[in-house]
Amino acid sequence: MEQMALFPEAGQSKGLPKNFLEYFPELIGALQGRQLLKKFIEKTPWKQTIQKLWDKEYLTPRLTCWYGETDRIAGTLPWTPELQAIRDIVEPLAGISFNTVLLNYYRDGNDSVAWHSDKESIMGSQPVIASVSFGEVRSFDIRNKADHSEKYSVRLEHGSFLLMKSGLQENWEHRIAKSNKPMKARINLTFRSVI
Repeated sequence: MEQMALFPEAGQSKGLPKNFLEYFPELIGALQGRQLLKKFIEKTPWKQTIQKLWDKEYLTPRLTCWYGETDRIAGTLPWTPELQAIRDIVEPLAGISFNTVLLNYYRDGNDSVAWHSDKESIMGSQPVIASVSFGEVRSFDIRNKADHSEKYSVRLEHGSFLLMKSGLQENWEHRIAKSNKPMKARINLTFRSVI
């Protein structure tokens, strides 16, 4: 069974590596965030993908959907006005332009994403990812690839923005752990620049 979150109640860990992460707790207001959460849940054509691990196939424990520049990036849906508006807010904070966004729908505490790094070759060698969260607060855990005892946690609050800077994917892994506590829905948008 996957380990539970590192710091589920304590808030942000002390000593977060700010050269790799930057956190903004209230990028989107509470009311607007609730409206967006409801719309994303109801209107997004969610899919549950199959992953292969050690010659076995598993359903991914969350739902996803890709949006982006459909003329350049195969398999993406066209930008919605809501996603474009959020992109317009996060791009100046990130200092780069994004041409795709992956939406993740965590339906309850059983939905998760295991330890991993986003190092797809399509994002280049030093990817920057902008993450916006709506709904239930979940802990975003990171650990150093070279020393797993060096780990931190960020509570991703409703309407918050987390910037994963250049170097994070190369040196750190991250996850959203399962929770044994009852949890409501959470939507996470991860804006990326695909080369």
